[in-house]
Amino acid sequence: MPGNAVRAAIAAAFVMTSLLAVGERAAAQTLNDLTQTCAACHGEAGVPTEKTTPVIWGQPRAYLLNQLNDFKIGRRKNEIMSGVAESLSKQDMEALATYYSQQQWPDLQQPAPSPEDRAAADAVVNSLNCRGCHQANYQGDTVRPRLAGQQDEYLLKTMTDFHTGERRNYIGMVVLMKSLDEAQLKPVANYLASLRYNGRPK
Repeated sequence: MPGNAVRAAIAAAFVMTSLLAVGERAAAQTLNDLTQTCAACHGEAGVPTEKTTPVIWGQPRAYLLNQLNDFKIGRRKNEIMSGVAESLSKQDMEALATYYSQQQWPDLQQPAPSPEDRAAADAVVNSLNCRGCHQANYQGDTVRPRLAGQQDEYLLKTMTDFHTGERRNYIGMVVLMKSLDEAQLKPVANYLASLRYNGRPK
């Protein structure tokens, strides 16, 4: 009897180990399927297919997770992303946020702004103290996005949407952008897009 009990325990442990391995492979396959869906817009190597689509490689995990959740519950709206997020489970969103936060930010090699745009951008970012939240190199922190090297057209659209109130999932940004004239936004987008930073969000 003792021998049978030992053999049964060993067999049970083997089955459990096998099930865990199958579960891990299934989870990995699910993540692979999800990232393939994301790559259709956000790019296979982190370079988005459209200029109004954001870089998500290397963004802070908490920021990515918050945005996915906002799309899912309707606090942030986008026809494509709202539909994608609606189908994601909490585990899916956590896995995606972790995966993309660990990727290397791509260098889009966007051009430097003109001296006039740089001066106009400096006037805005200094008066609003944008570095106070997005950090000294605009690399973001644990919950705020990286802006340095982001797509210029995406940055402009995002700031414009906050300015008009179309996007309202962060009221602080709504208030700040409403304090500006719309003409002030493009120089800021051009300046931030041109920045290069090789580190990680702090």
